[in-house]
Amino acid sequence: LSRVIHFLEDPLLLKELADVFKILYICAEKSKDHPEYTSVLCDLLKICRLPFLKEKTSDEVTYAQTVKESFSQMGFLMRVPNAEVRNQICHSIISVYRLHPTSLGYRVQLLEQSGLAETLVLSMALLENQPAVKLQVLQTLQMLSSSSDVNCSLILKAQGAQQICFHMNEPDPSGQVLFRSSEILWNLLERGCKEEVTAQLSNMDCIMALKEAFLHQLLNGFRHYDFQLRNDLLVITTLIAENPKSPLIESLFAKQLILFVTFPELKSHNPLVRNLKLSYNNEDFEMKRLLLNLVVVMSKDLSALQLFKEGHVVLALLHLVKPTAAPPEGQSGPRNWTPVQQEELQLQALATLATVAPLMLDDYMICQGNTCLLLLLEWCTERDAYFGQGHSFHGTGGRGSKKAQMRYCVRLLRSMVSLGNEAINQDLFDQGAISQLLVIIITEKFYSGLGHNKLILSTVDCVWSCIVGCYTTEDVFLEKEGIFLLLDLLHVILFLNMQNVVLGTLLELCDNPKTMSHILAWRGQKSLTTPGLLLQLWRQEEAELGVSRDLYGRISDPKKPILCYYQEEEDSQVSLPANRPSAAVMDVSENLRSKIYSVFCKLGFEALPGLSTEDYITLSIVTRYLDFKVGEVWDEISKELSLEGVRPVTPDEEALDTIAKMTEDTARRVITQQSSMLEQRDKEDVSEEKRMYTEIRSNWKQQELTAQSWEHFVAKTSNYKILKETKEHQERSIDSSRPKPKHKEAIFHPTQIHGLQITKFCGRVMTVESTPAHLTGGPLANTELALERVPIQGGALRKLPTATEDPEYFNTVSVK
Repeated sequence: LSRVIHFLEDPLLLKELADVFKILYICAEKSKDHPEYTSVLCDLLKICRLPFLKEKTSDEVTYAQTVKESFSQMGFLMRVPNAEVRNQICHSIISVYRLHPTSLGYRVQLLEQSGLAETLVLSMALLENQPAVKLQVLQTLQMLSSSSDVNCSLILKAQGAQQICFHMNEPDPSGQVLFRSSEILWNLLERGCKEEVTAQLSNMDCIMALKEAFLHQLLNGFRHYDFQLRNDLLVITTLIAENPKSPLIESLFAKQLILFVTFPELKSHNPLVRNLKLSYNNEDFEMKRLLLNLVVVMSKDLSALQLFKEGHVVLALLHLVKPTAAPPEGQSGPRNWTPVQQEELQLQALATLATVAPLMLDDYMICQGNTCLLLLLEWCTERDAYFGQGHSFHGTGGRGSKKAQMRYCVRLLRSMVSLGNEAINQDLFDQGAISQLLVIIITEKFYSGLGHNKLILSTVDCVWSCIVGCYTTEDVFLEKEGIFLLLDLLHVILFLNMQNVVLGTLLELCDNPKTMSHILAWRGQKSLTTPGLLLQLWRQEEAELGVSRDLYGRISDPKKPILCYYQEEEDSQVSLPANRPSAAVMDVSENLRSKIYSVFCKLGFEALPGLSTEDYITLSIVTRYLDFKVGEVWDEISKELSLEGVRPVTPDEEALDTIAKMTEDTARRVITQQSSMLEQRDKEDVSEEKRMYTEIRSNWKQQELTAQSWEHFVAKTSNYKILKETKEHQERSIDSSRPKPKHKEAIFHPTQIHGLQITKFCGRVMTVESTPAHLTGGPLANTELALERVPIQGGALRKLPTATEDPEYFNTVSVK
């Protein structure tokens, strides 16, 4: 046997496995009576750790059955009551997963088919007094279950989950048994049948083992490794709690877990939490979240509600819901959750209450749940420095705001109101819940953020897909002023991609002849018209593309009238393949200019309203856009031919030169036209300036005349000599204005009162603004005083009968 072992020190061939395992089987039988065979058995098992080699590619298929039976026999060798042999078997199995010449998939597949995992689980009953070997078996089972669904099924078939959970708390100096056991259970839950695993673990012995392990890690653990293992056990417990047949409540484990749910929000004298301190690290935060999730899972069992009531779960959840007040400035508060952790716990507590609170109405009302939620709702509507992180599942969409809290708060209120409980609804009404909700509903509109842009883009896409092309829907769209809305959107939108989509939709709608009147009737800010808006977009587009223009927007290079910067930067020394479009062709689809030109082709290029000189300069370029673009394409063709060393025939070459010259001449004519527009604008500016100066001069002249008139009036009032001279000048002017020849029989009636030293024209008629009632006789008297003739005697007015005397000698008074 020693010579055979020496001969087999090299890796085994697949065809030799059958003979080697026959020797192993014989040695195992003889080792019962002859212990000296044990060392030979171990040496042979060490050889099995080496790679299995193949002589031909077909050996894997040819010897598959042999390898499978060999692995099965290796598992059966666990019956040999020798710790060294059992350890060596585990090492040999683990070595299968290391690098070997044969493929890993081949070896794993044969391991699965051999049923080795089931054999190892059954062999654990033989290892009660061999803890080191049991640890090796657990490590082997961990390896087998980590990557194979078949091995997990075999382990479960042998009641492996239950067996491993039974022994997970056995004394272990290395501290690895609990870790290996929990990892195997994790693998079984992930890759095996979860219902089968929870069914095997849903017995009193397994629950007590999990309880003991969890409490030990929670109360005595101090390393990061201990915290993670504690949380893993809590997840396994949560999965078991989903099974309604699990004795979680009967084992009192549920009562202890509920105590930890309310810690540290509620103080307790229970010995389990009296000396318990949280470090508020990520593992403690994860445990808190798992405990809240456990409450939701346990709430499906109505018998757990009594435990919730005794543990004051609702009160603890409401404590988590309350917004955390910031400590006073300059003072550090007690150690607690970070703001991000607090936010996630707050949101998860709200989600948990939405499940638990409807089942515990009495506790909800005793703890004043409505008041707490309305205060939270008020906090959500306040404007302060709070910045939501929005990292968690519950905080989606709430970054930078309190939207997530508001969403879950309203959802919880909806859950409570939908119960139809009169006491809860009346309490909410009395506390003003309706007015608070109305403040949220009737809020100011806002337009910002990526979500709003997505909404706009989707809406425009719906217009393009569902309206464009159908005259019936297009007419309804026009009737509802949809064109005006598209133009408003095009005016205010800032993103080029969205401008492209909106302009494309507008262009498609231009095929409808009724659209033109709507486009021309639109007005924007400062009476901006649609042509003016399109030309403004054209200038912005050319500025971004780096098109060469001078200070006034004219073409600066007639050889490159509309050429973009990336067309100039493109390597002209490389010939493009035939299936790749050139830069001039790509430019048509990549920017707005082609769409703007197409819209103007529908509108026309003349008699457009609301255009300035700058707009007309741009319009002259737009008008010739197609000519310039055709010239660019022919120029690229010429360059492509020269790069490929192709010389066109003489007529073609002359045609190319003529096209290039025509494009350049067209650009020069446009430049001349633009220059004439600028000259005409300058002339109009000069004419307008002269008119303005004339108006200003006239205004100043009028002010001077007004000032002179006032000065003359003041002089007449203060100097009698000047007044007398003015009076004489006035009389001379009156006399000079009268006709000189007089009719012999004409009677002259003087219109002036002699002896007055004033320059005002005075007559025999005066106007009285108001007259006292005792003079007019009251409201019942004759008020047509303008027709009455009242003589002035002694300064008093007396009403007299109508006189027949000459009215020339009487003054007439008219009253307004």
